[in-house]
Amino acid sequence: MFKQTVPLAILAGLCISIGCIVNLRVGGVAGAVLFAFGLTTVVYYKLKLYTGTAGFIRAKGDWSMLVTVLLGNIVGCLLTALVACYAQPDIIEPASKILEGRLAKGPLACGLLAVGCGFIMTTAVQFAREGKMLPLLLGVPVFILCGFTHSIADAFYFLACPTEQVLSTSVLIVYVSEVLGNFVGCNLYRWVAPKPKE
Repeated sequence: MFKQTVPLAILAGLCISIGCIVNLRVGGVAGAVLFAFGLTTVVYYKLKLYTGTAGFIRAKGDWSMLVTVLLGNIVGCLLTALVACYAQPDIIEPASKILEGRLAKGPLACGLLAVGCGFIMTTAVQFAREGKMLPLLLGVPVFILCGFTHSIADAFYFLACPTEQVLSTSVLIVYVSEVLGNFVGCNLYRWVAPKPKE
């Protein structure tokens, strides 16, 4: 399982990073819409993305797999950030502004915003699994334009920033709050409206 999960998780981080790059370079509504390429690629190739997995894990299992997916996603973002920042250093400044904005909001606000993103992502992936892609294409620009926080996208944004800006306890706390917020949002529907027992 570990050997199968890690490459798929790293590739998922790379795909989301591509969406981040176009969003950083284009911005606005267009950047938010084009970001959707990342998630549609993840779904099409059945890659392992934290926010596409957290809402579907079994109640009493899969925790080690979920952690593996998260770490693999971060590695994919790190590798992509290293290449992208070298080849296209113009993305560093807008990425830094995103990080500054997250720190200004603080962990509680970022965590709450992550709940909204998690809810949208699980909903979009559920529709995609049923062959309905429109919610997937709409869900990504919706969460971006709402200002919701996506832990894997932010992994790329943060890792694209100068090292001295990222290596702080404040950044780690904000990031952990986003990971937890995404998890809550991904599971919100099944916690609030569980399926009736047959």
